[in-house]
Amino acid sequence: QVQPVESGGGLVRAGEPLRLSCTASGRTFTGYNVGWFRQAPGKDREFVALLDYSGRITDYQDSVKGRFTISRDNAKNMVNLQMNSLKPEDTATYYCARTTGWIRTPNQYDAWGQGTQVTVSS
Repeated sequence: QVQPVESGGGLVRAGEPLRLSCTASGRTFTGYNVGWFRQAPGKDREFVALLDYSGRITDYQDSVKGRFTISRDNAKNMVNLQMNSLKPEDTATYYCARTTGWIRTPNQYDAWGQGTQVTVSS
């Protein structure tokens, strides 16, 4: 098992977009559902979005619905998170991970990346 690598984070102003990518080597994501989570300083890691192995079924946290879109390119072993209309409260370190279930609980996931920092200024 190899850790995926998240990228695409940065510092943006409120209302601007960012596109995060999560890239895994080999077959790390093959057949797995993949989720994005985020963790702000002093807070628990929270669920953001989940995409099934086929790329057809999604689940989003209510606060990001209509603003964030999760997608995957299975040929490239990549899962993306397009984030539009960013808000200061979206500021956090964002992580991707895989799961065999359809669940939002972080401890049901494995193959966590190191995270990518997203900072949204007001």
